Amino acid sequence: MVFLEHRHASHYLQIFIVQVCLDSALQYGLMVELAWSVLRPVRASLPRGTVAGISLLLIAVGAATWPLYSAQSFLAFPPQWHFLACLQQSTAILRILLFLILAAGSHMLGIGWRDRELQVATGLGAYSLVSFAASIVHTHQSLGMISYHLVDQVVAASYFGSLLYWIVSFSQAETPRREFTPQIQSLLLTIAGTAHAHRAHLSNVTSARDRRDRSEIEPLPLKVQAPPRHSD
Repeated sequence: MVFLEHRHASHYLQIFIVQVCLDSALQYGLMVELAWSVLRPVRASLPRGTVAGISLLLIAVGAATWPLYSAQSFLAFPPQWHFLACLQQSTAILRILLFLILAAGSHMLGIGWRDRELQVATGLGAYSLVSFAASIVHTHQSLGMISYHLVDQVVAASYFGSLLYWIVSFSQAETPRREFTPQIQSLLLTIAGTAHAHRAHLSNVTSARDRRDRSEIEPLPLKVQAPPRHSD
């Protein structure tokens, strides 16, 4: 991307928008994978659409936070920069929420600070807090200010710090994964059973409806009446 930005300086904004969109999409996929990895102890008991449900839940949370960035300070930006600011802050809030949920529920989820899931979430959370704070500072700055670029450098330094944290954490042995607490296991199994029963009910209703529709479409058999006999 840096090569393209220098090679096509006149299209810097378009290239930067594509770069931010790709980065946000990759981070979104990472968050889905991280949430799915946390559910590893009960993954076999969950319905098949759990990954899709997690994906839709993250999209719904991100969409719910999007109107928060319609403040007058954001609307003062040009449309392209306003879109980038909204996208970056929405992604940052998703990362922060995921970190807070995993950190607050680490005991019930059976994960600790030496588990890979929480280590990844911690690095993302630290970087996201700095990125979110920087985006708020940007709303009170002009695009041409020197301090605007300095804030971006602080964000880059925080990401570099997260990379160092991941390198140190991943160089250590991972502790064996613990099981969920009985309360969480019961809750997840109840949700999975309810989803399975609902899916089976919908399947039965659909099958019964199809059989009824076929019976209504099938023509009734015609009765052929024998001709009357004439007596001689």
